[in-house]
Amino acid sequence: MHRMPPVPSLPSVPAAPVSRRQLPRGAPRGALLGALLGELLLVTVLAALDAPPASAATSPVPIYGYDVVHVYPHDTHAFTEGLFYLNGYLYEGTGLQGQSSIRKESLETGQVLQRLDIPARYFGEGIVNWGDQLIELTWKAQVGFVYDLPTFRRERQFSYEGEGWGLTHNDRWLIMSDGTPELRYLDPQTLAVAGELLVTYEDQPLRNLNELEWVKGQIYANIWETDWIARIDPDSGAVVGLIDLRGLLPAADRVPGQTDVLNGIAYDAGGDRLFVTGKNWPKLFQIRLRRKPPEPAFAP
Repeated sequence: MHRMPPVPSLPSVPAAPVSRRQLPRGAPRGALLGALLGELLLVTVLAALDAPPASAATSPVPIYGYDVVHVYPHDTHAFTEGLFYLNGYLYEGTGLQGQSSIRKESLETGQVLQRLDIPARYFGEGIVNWGDQLIELTWKAQVGFVYDLPTFRRERQFSYEGEGWGLTHNDRWLIMSDGTPELRYLDPQTLAVAGELLVTYEDQPLRNLNELEWVKGQIYANIWETDWIARIDPDSGAVVGLIDLRGLLPAADRVPGQTDVLNGIAYDAGGDRLFVTGKNWPKLFQIRLRRKPPEPAFAP
């Protein structure tokens, strides 16, 4: 199981050494006071020079907890790999060999309104909408598919290197995860890689980024096999927040051998609603984030 590195303690800045220079004998008190003030000024200046710039000062990454706003039903046979909200409906991509599908679902009831099973040789992964199209990744086949969004009719396929995990988009690019610390920015027309973004947590590469969602100018990413979501700056790649969803699905709702990990983030920008679920979970949660007190260390 992937473990995020613990938050390191901040290094202490050593105080500048105090000069041991002595005043000459017989110096007047004013000279003595002036010299002492000069020493104090010297110490202050040296300490300031020793300290890192304010912009580079290290501070703990903010951690967010959650309040459950609403609970919706979710298909316990949906091995969630991709999720997004559009025009009042949820769209979900499910995985597992021979069980993968793309679906349009009622948020309120969880009913599957439209479904397309993908060929059994493919393990379905992340999905995203772009215009009137739905784009889907597969896990290891290095093949993705483009569908007509209203009908789920397959229009074409495309290829990529490595594995396919999660997908989301901003107003210009598709954004893809592949299990490594690097996110790929794809041209939504050609689906060619236009750039890559290294994701770091406390200056260390962060692996196992899974399902993705674009939320208020940040990339939210499930961290596979954990109950944590990373909030990623799309320009620098730095993790600027962590969402702690431990305890979201009660133990009473977990079926041994069936209920799997947290995975699936959807955002309703118009209603400012954030939804999360997991693989084969019986529930989908609308949550509201709240800042938690700083924690000295954690291991999601």
